[in-house]
Amino acid sequence: MPFESYLKRLEMIVAELEGDQLELARALELFEEGVECLRSASKELADARSHVQRLVERDDGSFELTDFRG
Repeated sequence: MPFESYLKRLEMIVAELEGDQLELARALELFEEGVECLRSASKELADARSHVQRLVERDDGSFELTDFRG
């Protein structure tokens, strides 16, 4: 599932959890699903971050592509 889909599902879970007529069992299901979505979204973000690179200008005016480490 794409990162954006995890975020959208998390928003839906929060909206349902904020409802007035929510049974405890359903709230626990939603909480567990939310935790899993958060873990998956965090992994997607970490994977994306590891692929990010930046373009660095050298002293001689040329450019070099380096890994982002910050």
